[in-house]
Amino acid sequence: MTLSISNVAALAACDAIVDLCDTGTTDAQANIVIYSGSVPANVDTALGAQVVLAELEMSNPAFGAAADAAPNATATASAITDDTTANAMGTASFFRILNRDNTAVIQGAVGATGSGDELELNSTSIQPGATVEITSLTVTMPEA
Repeated sequence: MTLSISNVAALAACDAIVDLCDTGTTDAQANIVIYSGSVPANVDTALGAQVVLAELEMSNPAFGAAADAAPNATATASAITDDTTANAMGTASFFRILNRDNTAVIQGAVGATGSGDELELNSTSIQPGATVEITSLTVTMPEA
């Protein structure tokens, strides 16, 4: 037997996850931080030698309400502000979404357009001072 959840449950779970991005009081909004280096085992794993390449501000709220994406639930990010001065040079390998208290909530792989990674950039090669842009971002909660 394969575990599955109802559409209502998937919508609620998706909303609960993305709403965590808006928790905290230190900053006005959540941030997306793009890193180079080895990808941590999970979002709770402490960072080591990874390098921050770019930091983008999300809107507050960071995501809209989850919608039925038959058979999944998907929440779409509100506007994301470009980082017009990237922090460092390197090859983007993963990202984290940090809540308003700078606690990591979501982590995913970064790849070039068409890679199928959770975040696709037109180029994973980032140069200091360059503009880094994310045109859309979604979080999906599967029903099965």
